Amino acid sequence: MEFNNNHKTVMLTEALSGLITENNGTYIDGTFGRGGHSRGILSMLSPVGRLIAIDKDPDAEIEVSKIRDSRMTFKRGCFSSLNHFLKEEKTDFIDGAILDLGLCSPQLENPRRGFSFQLDGPLDMRMDNSGGQTVAEWLDSASEVQIAKVIKDYGEERFAKRVARSIVFNRNLRRIETTFQLAEIIKKAIIVPLHKKNPATRTFQALRIYINKELHALELFLPTCVNCLKPGGRLVIISFHSLEDRIVKQYFKSESLVPAIPREIPLKADQFPSPRLKIVGKPLFPTEEEVRSNPRSRSAVLRIAERLVA
Repeated sequence: MEFNNNHKTVMLTEALSGLITENNGTYIDGTFGRGGHSRGILSMLSPVGRLIAIDKDPDAEIEVSKIRDSRMTFKRGCFSSLNHFLKEEKTDFIDGAILDLGLCSPQLENPRRGFSFQLDGPLDMRMDNSGGQTVAEWLDSASEVQIAKVIKDYGEERFAKRVARSIVFNRNLRRIETTFQLAEIIKKAIIVPLHKKNPATRTFQALRIYINKELHALELFLPTCVNCLKPGGRLVIISFHSLEDRIVKQYFKSESLVPAIPREIPLKADQFPSPRLKIVGKPLFPTEEEVRSNPRSRSAVLRIAERLVA
């Protein structure tokens, strides 16, 4: 299944088959993007099914306007505000939710958004570019220690201190305002063999994650969503780098195990707390065919969990 010629939705068939358990149900697409998963969900829902789509990117609303379906409601904001959006819709429980945590192609390919080191544009990187601090603004005021920590923690860049030192040195000569400026600074700070990935990859990833508070939003969303899932409801998450996937993997694991009870607390077998989630199958990865047709899918990992009876 594919619905948008400009953006290839990653692992669409696998995501939908793992998500939809009740075609009369209410579902959440927490990262509407350009609507690939939302269109797929709508195609599988009955006339009484409902979809609440969420995205903080103002450009997503352009694609929303193309979907004329009364079963779908769009909410502008971050998926971490799920409780707020459900209250607005007078909905307490849902049958499933999906997050696709990667950038969509139009975001990456639009130089004005500043996400790509391969396209010259303003050093922005905000998912919601209608407000908040840009990467350029943050780099202009952050200390060398702060910059190094962000690059190391969110980019897992072993040359983080060297990159941070170079950024601070260069910003004192000229304000860093464009993607090409920053990419060139990183390139001179990190000498890597030609066959390796672009040296700016990890730093750009780190700055994007930090400026958008992406990992914090994911950590807030997971327990909120599980609390809202009906028994048998599914949570499907597609991650694109190890930091996201680690959070999802560890949360799914922690909620699928019986909580540890100190031995000195006397409890009968039927008094032990039950796990809230069941991990559904093994992690899924894109097929070789999908990677060939959509190279950006190569790092995707799809995990599924199901809500157990409370």
